[in-house]
Amino acid sequence: MRKPFAAAAALVVAALTLGLAGCVTNEEGGRPDGWAPVSPEPVPELADRVPDDIRERGSIVIATNPPFAPMEFRDSHGEVVGFDIDLAQAAASVLDLELTVREQDFPLILPSITAGTVDFGASGFTSNEERRETYDFVDYLDTGLQWARRPGSTVTPDTACGAEIAVQRGTVADMEDLPARSEACVEAGLEPIRKLAYQDASTAATAVVLGRADALAADSPVSAWAVQRADGQLELAGDIYDGAPFGWPVPQGSELAPLLADALQHLIDSGDYARLCDMWGLADGAVDVARINGEEPR
Repeated sequence: MRKPFAAAAALVVAALTLGLAGCVTNEEGGRPDGWAPVSPEPVPELADRVPDDIRERGSIVIATNPPFAPMEFRDSHGEVVGFDIDLAQAAASVLDLELTVREQDFPLILPSITAGTVDFGASGFTSNEERRETYDFVDYLDTGLQWARRPGSTVTPDTACGAEIAVQRGTVADMEDLPARSEACVEAGLEPIRKLAYQDASTAATAVVLGRADALAADSPVSAWAVQRADGQLELAGDIYDGAPFGWPVPQGSELAPLLADALQHLIDSGDYARLCDMWGLADGAVDVARINGEEPR
């Protein structure tokens, strides 16, 4: 429904985006340099606690929604890779299970957990109070929101009135943070923030590199990954704020929550968790203890 000129311009931008997407997201190369699989040995006392239905099928099923690098995205061969996948794989190994990765639209993951068609979600879910009313979350990474911009830019979250800010559609930055900030701009008599929502974070980051947006607003691991892959064309803008952990959602009251928390704690104690965080550039968000809904299991 674009006018012909707009359509042509969009094709030009798309071509540029394809040329720069590799440097922003590294999807062509996939996993980061120095990556190596982490495959811990099974822990019998934990494997013995696996629910019967999961034990009978021999695999634990996760749902995920790429692209959301570095948590989950497709490499050049079409394989879904990322920190979420590696950490879930390591936890499955501890429980002496295979890992089955099921790709789903993000809004369908929690209902699928409720329906029992998947065992848990591994897709950068923010573990917040609203979601904890219905699901239990095994918290595995400390995160927050953080912006990225082109070098030389002065845009920050606190000076964004009138600026064009790129986000991934459906994220906290898109649905909550930018609308609140824009409303505050208007109340102060300033221009609103002009939000540019994209289907995925890599396209949003590339929009900043191309000068189509002034900054990227995203979860801190996403912004850090974009900066790392942008070959000097992006820098972080401001500190992390509105901190909240990423967690694995499971049905509320499920025996999976304490079991997965214990599997995660084993990975933390063994050093395998730290190795994964280091490989994916997420050491700043590493947790020192596995928590359920923000609390240490009893």
